[in-house]
Amino acid sequence: MAQLGALFTLSCCLILTGAQHQPGRCIFYEECGQNPTLNQTLIKPIVPCYNPSPARLLKGDHYKKLAQVCPMLDRGEGNTFACCSIPQLVSLETSLTLSKAVLNRCPSCSHNFAHEHCINTCSPDQSQYVNVTRLMNITYAGGTREAVVAYQAYLSSRFAEKAFQSCKNVRIPATGGFAISTMCGRYGAKLCTAQRWYDFQGDSSNGLAPLDIDFMLIPDSAAASLPFGLIPYNGSALNCNQDTPSGGKACSCQDCQDACPVVPGPAEPPGPFRMFGVDGFLLISVLLLVLLMLAFIFYISVSCYVKSTKPKTKNTKKDLNSNNVTQRLIHPAEITCTDKNSLAAHAFLSSIFEEWGKLMATYPLTVLLVSAALVSVLAAGLMHIELTTDPVELWSAPNSRARQEKDFHDSNFGPFFRTNQLILTAPQRKGHIYDSLLFGKQNFSGIVSKDLILELLELQTRIRDIEFFSKDLNRTASLKDVCFAPLNPTNPTMTDCAVNSLPQYFQNSIDNINAKVFMTELGVTKEVDWRDHLIYCVNSPLSFKDITDLGMSCMADYGAPVFPFLAVGGYNSEDDYTNAEALILTFSLNNFPRTDPRFKVALQWETEFLKIVQEYQKNPKNNFTFAYMAERSLEDEINRTTAEDIPIFMISYAVIFVYIAVALGEYSSCKRILVDSKFLVGLGGILVVGCSVLASMGFYSWVGLPSSLVILQVVPFLVLAVGADNIFIFVLEYQRDMRRPGEKREEQIGRVLGSVAPSMLLCSLSESVCFFLGALSTMPAVKSFALYAALAVLMDFVLQMTSFVALLSLDARRQDKNRCELLCCVTVSTRRPNKPNEGILLPFMRKFYAPALMHSVTRVIVMLLFIFMFCASLFLMFNVTVGLDQELAMPQGSYMLTYFEYLYKYFEVGVPVYFVTKKGYNFSTVEGINGVCSSVGCNQFSLTQKIQYATEYPELSYIAIPSNSWVDDYIDWLNPGSKCCRLYAFGPDKGEFCPASESAFRCPFKCMKTPPDGVLRPSVEQFNRFLPDFLGNRPDLQCPKGGLGAYDTAVVKDESGEIIATRFMAYHTPLTNSQEFTAALLRARELAHNITMGMRLVPGTSPDFEVFPYTVTNVFYEQYLTIVPEGLFNISLCLLPTFVVCCLLLGLDLRSGLLNLITIVMIVVDTVGVMTLWGIDYNAVALINLVTAVGISVEFVSHMTRSFALSTKLTHVERAKEATANMGSAVFAGVAMTNLPGILVLAFAKAQLIQMFFFRLNLVITLLGMAHGLVFLPVLLSYFGPGLNKAVLFQQQQRDREQMSNHMKPVYDNMTYEAQENKPELNGTIVSQTVNHHGEERVDRF
Repeated sequence: MAQLGALFTLSCCLILTGAQHQPGRCIFYEECGQNPTLNQTLIKPIVPCYNPSPARLLKGDHYKKLAQVCPMLDRGEGNTFACCSIPQLVSLETSLTLSKAVLNRCPSCSHNFAHEHCINTCSPDQSQYVNVTRLMNITYAGGTREAVVAYQAYLSSRFAEKAFQSCKNVRIPATGGFAISTMCGRYGAKLCTAQRWYDFQGDSSNGLAPLDIDFMLIPDSAAASLPFGLIPYNGSALNCNQDTPSGGKACSCQDCQDACPVVPGPAEPPGPFRMFGVDGFLLISVLLLVLLMLAFIFYISVSCYVKSTKPKTKNTKKDLNSNNVTQRLIHPAEITCTDKNSLAAHAFLSSIFEEWGKLMATYPLTVLLVSAALVSVLAAGLMHIELTTDPVELWSAPNSRARQEKDFHDSNFGPFFRTNQLILTAPQRKGHIYDSLLFGKQNFSGIVSKDLILELLELQTRIRDIEFFSKDLNRTASLKDVCFAPLNPTNPTMTDCAVNSLPQYFQNSIDNINAKVFMTELGVTKEVDWRDHLIYCVNSPLSFKDITDLGMSCMADYGAPVFPFLAVGGYNSEDDYTNAEALILTFSLNNFPRTDPRFKVALQWETEFLKIVQEYQKNPKNNFTFAYMAERSLEDEINRTTAEDIPIFMISYAVIFVYIAVALGEYSSCKRILVDSKFLVGLGGILVVGCSVLASMGFYSWVGLPSSLVILQVVPFLVLAVGADNIFIFVLEYQRDMRRPGEKREEQIGRVLGSVAPSMLLCSLSESVCFFLGALSTMPAVKSFALYAALAVLMDFVLQMTSFVALLSLDARRQDKNRCELLCCVTVSTRRPNKPNEGILLPFMRKFYAPALMHSVTRVIVMLLFIFMFCASLFLMFNVTVGLDQELAMPQGSYMLTYFEYLYKYFEVGVPVYFVTKKGYNFSTVEGINGVCSSVGCNQFSLTQKIQYATEYPELSYIAIPSNSWVDDYIDWLNPGSKCCRLYAFGPDKGEFCPASESAFRCPFKCMKTPPDGVLRPSVEQFNRFLPDFLGNRPDLQCPKGGLGAYDTAVVKDESGEIIATRFMAYHTPLTNSQEFTAALLRARELAHNITMGMRLVPGTSPDFEVFPYTVTNVFYEQYLTIVPEGLFNISLCLLPTFVVCCLLLGLDLRSGLLNLITIVMIVVDTVGVMTLWGIDYNAVALINLVTAVGISVEFVSHMTRSFALSTKLTHVERAKEATANMGSAVFAGVAMTNLPGILVLAFAKAQLIQMFFFRLNLVITLLGMAHGLVFLPVLLSYFGPGLNKAVLFQQQQRDREQMSNHMKPVYDNMTYEAQENKPELNGTIVSQTVNHHGEERVDRF
């Protein structure tokens, strides 16, 4: 036997070396059965018979078949010779059909591909280009024949390179990738070359090649060195922008760069505003600073000069008690109409509130009972409260563009699926270099190791097998009940669920991962294992069979490809997947509507998912460091941290309560501490605030307006700040007042209320109107907050005017009877001192703070300093960062923070972006198809082509991967060159669509005929007839263009069959912050508008047809496109009532209203400036706080302005001193010191949002409000405040004359600055204070 074997080998060698290589001769002919060396191939590996012989003249059907399959060899019937039989042509056609399915988008590429294989198989000069290297005896058709199982094919490198160049950019519309990536093995599209492309085609392990072909690409200079008779084939390959000889059109731009027109890139984003080469905003701010400072200095200089040029006069007169009076009396004729209006407004409001106060103080229990009943009725609405936690409902207006686009998308295509994901790393694991038989040396990172892949598969299986009892389904539920199953959406099994991970390259099979086999390549035998399969699959994810002897598929077990950027992350270059730093595991669930019972089932599954993952993370035996998230995680974490931070808010309110209770006390004597304390009054004030909030929330619950967590956190804080100020002003004024002889307690309370209530009304009304106008905002969260806050502030004022007055009346009765506050039955013997209680703060501010602030040098410094602050903040305001990164919504230590960190670090592709078309475009016409597609014959500026152009500038367009295109794949599916669309020839389904899995015998007819020019376009009837078949056709090896899974939900028809909605999916570049998300949205909209304008030019298109981009994040980030003008509008609306109300309540005092407005504007501008310095971004939450800032600023400013306007002191400086001492002390105690303790407690909150926007921002607002209200405004009023109100002065002079003439005991009502310092007693009577006067001829403001 050994001798026979040696003899056979020798004979084979003699035959091979003796084969003649000359023109007109074949080297093989006819088929000899299947290649015995191959198994598990995708098509039958039919090999040719070794048969050196002359080429055959073709006639009849033989000639027609050649002309059909290899038209480049057609020389006319009777003149055409070839080296292939009809069965060989049929097998060649079958093989070419599989490749043409992905290449026929570009006719010249498809022609070149067929050209090369037709030369090898059928060329009449075959022996010159082919050298057989291996023969085998095969028993076929009852006999044994020699079959060719390997040969060398000689090609000119020029021909090969040209053919490769024509094919290398051909796209696969379903994925947006390159067709060449599936035809170049491990190299993928990026590293593919002509030699590597042909090597893959000739590798029998790829499952398609029936035998081994060693393609020899020979440059012209080396052709002479070939063995005698062999020459490289040097035919004419077509460029991709050339028409084919059979009439096929040139390739489209998307598949051929040479066919692309010159398209300008997207416009560069506008650069920073610059003037004269420097920052424009900085220059403007500096110029404004210089202008304001020079104007102020000029004003001071002129005022000083005018003062120095006027003679000093002093009119000294004697009053009835012989006291000096440095003034003249006001004559009624001197009083202006404005002064009369101001006095009338003040007198009218004071009289009303005085009578009101008497009434409330007289019947306190009745008032409290009625108030409690009213609050109870309103608060009962809380039983129907709706708490909005859905971020979409909170931050996206129902009529906003993004919301409407989301609703359109979700109603037609369904919501974007729910993502549950793990990103796993193994930082301590060392990688290794694997020397692959097929792919050479490859780097494998530490995490891409067999044991970790198996551990990941174990975790994946454990998650996949989650089961739980569902009350909504009333049975045991599992993943298949809620999973996203693209290829079997109606009745999915567990393996139909879309799970993307690296083990899916092995179909989640442990046996496949453990598989290994010895393989021989180029004479080298070596073991191949999971690593070889993985290297191949990450570069060719669409392959149904790898090129190794393992013969495994790369497709996931649910039938779709797993793209490597969804399975691994953190790789350095585009195709360095095996060196990735992270593995990615993703479970996709259907996103059911919230009203669907399955929505709760999905939530329950995600809960179980989180339990397993968290339990796994705690297991010390796991080898991963990983981050994870479920779709519900964001909402869960926000709700969790809100619940956890409720105690912080409670402590904050408790601190404020303790402060109010302590600060309101009089403390005249240690023995009277329990009598003079105001613990219950403070508690009553807190209850008034709480009741106003409850009443507001209850009322809106009655009317059906939802609330939110923002309202629960911010509104009580705001109302407390406003309410505490009014409480302090009222109580301190009452404590500083002395009851007049014969005056009842109720009358005193009424008189005090009449004195301070107009100021309280001014602030409360300004704030309430401000918030009501803020409700014009389009953002739901801002709108609902403004409405809740407006009514709460209004209710707070109403309850203060009723319940709190009643509470103070009851407390005054107790105090008059010397009863202890908490022990009402206990009395003390120490009597209450018969003098007003000024406390500590008022004397301090009167003796030290006000004089120091009103010093001439101090005032100049203050003005210059605050002008500088304003201009600097104006510059910083223009540089504030707009946006809100989602990490800030998470509490410190949340697992979601780790997930976001991993996401930005390891993910190499961004979120999908869909370009959605609305009704009004006719896709079924030739013009309509050409306006959308990107293959041969399509418009160079079609929908998909414009998206392709955008991907060439990803740094500007934010689009990384071109869109898929159901139109292009539908055309390819219809192409008769593929097996996709055929018709039954007989049987019950005769004439109906026949899937590619059926035999050619049953389905010999194609759906469409081959067009002469290669541009296939169905008629309107054909388009509508076969489209449902395309969308329902499951893709497989025989027909990879089937639309099921990729497009079945991407095309929506109405009852008449008209397409009313479609979508085309592309991918954004990785987006890591809100600024990038916003810029990507803006660019996508610009691109969609450009596409819309182009498609409207297509005949038959409706003028209102529209294309819009949709991304799941658009509803959150759209607000940042308009939040700056929206914020300016809202804040302007809030500022308007502060000016108008101030002017009206002060009797049309325009100057007071203007100074009030200027100070509040400065507070807001300075707040935004500090936000920039402190890293606080501007967003909807910040806008809510800025609206709140206006309200709180009114408290700091309006009381002071009114006190100054009604003061009767001699000069502006003296009036400013009096207002600072009397009202400034109450404002400081009531607003600043009420807010600060509570705000400081919020620093301990876990939620970053609370720390950022409630601690930091409220601290800034309070400190800036205090600085402007107690430092800047008094100085501003001392320079530019309104003049003395002569009507008020005239009224006071009349009252003083009446008092002195009647020798009445003076009172402390409206105690002035000097009077309380100089109170000489004569014969038991206090002399009346110096009467203020500001003559018309004297303007002394210094």
